Amino acid sequence: MTGWSTKIIAMTDALGNLVRFTLIPGQHYDTVGVAPLLEPADFKALLADRAFDVHWIVDALHAQGACVVIPQRKNRLDRRPFDAALFKARHLIENFFCKLKEFKRIAMRREKTDRSFAAMIYLTAAIINSR
Repeated sequence: MTGWSTKIIAMTDALGNLVRFTLIPGQHYDTVGVAPLLEPADFKALLADRAFDVHWIVDALHAQGACVVIPQRKNRLDRRPFDAALFKARHLIENFFCKLKEFKRIAMRREKTDRSFAAMIYLTAAIINSR
């Protein structure tokens, strides 16, 4: 069942259009929903916030040959290079979520099931892309 605490973990393209997403319960860590998004995909870089700086995500991206553009946590011992200029493009995913939340049914989590909530996200993403 969807509820107030359902999280949307989404991946967008370089233009900010929805590529794929997954829904997870709000009490789980954000990294729980990342694995289905990383399944063989054709992307050159992944931009994400600090919450996604975990070893298995970084290793999976390196295995796919993708560039990791995730700011490192302060307690990370093995430091890696970080492209701050490329990271500025992460605002596109934030813009997508702002546009998504313009639709009241998405912002208020009005759907009763995850399936209908996912369908509403797909419909809303199609409307956003058609603008």
